Amino acid sequence: MIKENILTMQVHVGCLADAVQRVVDLARNKTGSYVCVSNVHMCMETFDSADFRNIVNQANLVVADGKPISIAQKLLGHPKAKQVRGQDLVHGLCEVAADKSLKIGFFGGSSAAMLQTVSDRLRDDYPGLQVPYAFSPPFRELTATEDKDVVGQIHAMGVDILFVGIGCPKQERWMANHKDRLTCVMLGVGAAFDFIAGSKQHAPRWMQHLALEWLFRLCREPKRLGKRYLRQNPRFLYHCGLQVSKAKTTGKKA
Repeated sequence: MIKENILTMQVHVGCLADAVQRVVDLARNKTGSYVCVSNVHMCMETFDSADFRNIVNQANLVVADGKPISIAQKLLGHPKAKQVRGQDLVHGLCEVAADKSLKIGFFGGSSAAMLQTVSDRLRDDYPGLQVPYAFSPPFRELTATEDKDVVGQIHAMGVDILFVGIGCPKQERWMANHKDRLTCVMLGVGAAFDFIAGSKQHAPRWMQHLALEWLFRLCREPKRLGKRYLRQNPRFLYHCGLQVSKAKTTGKKA
């Protein structure tokens, strides 16, 4: 899979099947690795922070979760670029994991009860799926002892694929910090646990196709998301527009 820079963020170009196969290959390597599920928020975080930019750009895979990211890839010369939504990636991987006897784990979510619901629903959908590890951490940084225990439990449970849902940019920093301490592939899946558990609703398909999922979420959670979207989305459109315009002017080919 090739990469395309969207502003300062390097995003792999491909489809869901490509991403699933890449993650499965990483899982079988038994070496610590991580995957970033990118959207406009993450793109602007990398634009504003050199430290965070290095974390994302050093990931083993960065997929275009946000529709605007895949549209930008198309405008920059990749007509076959596809959106790879985080939840779709979770489901695709769980299907393969059930078939190939790969063990999955969860780190994140709002509560142990939520993770139990996620686990139950995924195992109903994919019979034979093994979920030996699930932990909802407290809303604070773990102590050194707690963190050591988490690493030890993930190792002991033989986790191959670890879904990390503690929000961007916290989850990406966590994965980068644990890459050399774990032997599984980690995926930062953001709010995927909420969607699978049913505590958050998806935008209608027509809004997803028109890259308006952000608007649906803004209407649902204005206090939490208002500042982020109203600040970052216009900036993304401006800077991405400049990038696309420059690429067309210079005749750039991907």
